This record gives sequence, C-alpha cells and structure tokens, in this order.
Amino acid sequence: MDVLLDLLNSRPLINGAEQDALADPAGGRRWALEHGGDGSPEELALLRDVRDVLRDVVCGERRPTALNPLLEGVKQLPEMTRDGLRWTVESPPHARLAVEVILAWAATEEQLPGRLRPCANEKCQLFLLDRSRANRARWCSMATCGNREKARRHYNRTR
Repeated sequence: MDVLLDLLNSRPLINGAEQDALADPAGGRRWALEHGGDGSPEELALLRDVRDVLRDVVCGERRPTALNPLLEGVKQLPEMTRDGLRWTVESPPHARLAVEVILAWAATEEQLPGRLRPCANEKCQLFLLDRSRANRARWCSMATCGNREKARRHYNRTR
C-alpha cells in the first residue's frame, strides 16, 4: 500500500507550485527504481497515467472502470504450492509496477473501503489512508495541513 500512496502523492504542492516526481526523466527513473521498477520511459509514462486515473477515481471524478485500459495484457494465474493457492501476475515488463499500484488500490478498497481519500485542505494535493478506528482523519498530516486548518478556524473565531 505504500507504493500506492507514494504514487498518488508524487505530485505535491510545495510553496504553491506543483512538483512532479515523475516528470523529470532522471527523477522519475530514481522514483521508479526506489519502488522496484526499471525506470524506463514506457514505465514512467504508464505510471503517470495510472496516477492520474487513480487520483480521479479516488476523488470520485471517474469510475474504477477507467482503469481497464491500463490493465491490457495483464493476467493473473493460479498456482498450487505446498502452502496453498498462490496467484501470479503476468504483465508486460514496463507495466509491472503500475499493475502493482492498481492491485494495491483494489486491495485497499476491499480491506479498507472509503479510507483512501484526498486531504481535506483544498490547497493540498496529497492523499491519506485513514487507519484510525473512527475513520475521521481529514488531513494528510496533522503537523502541516491539520494544524493550518485549526489555526485558520481559531483565527476566524477570535477575529
């Protein structure tokens, strides 16, 4: 699930300017290698596409079926082992990391439905995975977005 959040959060706003970890070929290659990819231009292009579609899906702007074209050529094959049933994913080499991200999203939706969401700060482009018992987390970080929002509300109340 870490790779899922890392990909969704690979386009943060820093001092009001969007920074894209996958835009620069060298930076994108480094990001992909750190996450088990090969960093090829084809892989980076597919990762950017997956990121954009997943952002829209998580925000409710697109349906999950929008991911179908990104899964072309991918197969999941069963294999019986001594430990039981194991599923192996087969994909084109440049698509392996993108497929892992999509599978992580699907597992998150199944295991923690509704817990992956964008930060409630409108000036933030990051996402969070709410692991709280009450399912009420709103900010990507209490130290930044949460604190700013609380300070803004306090300022408005005391004005």
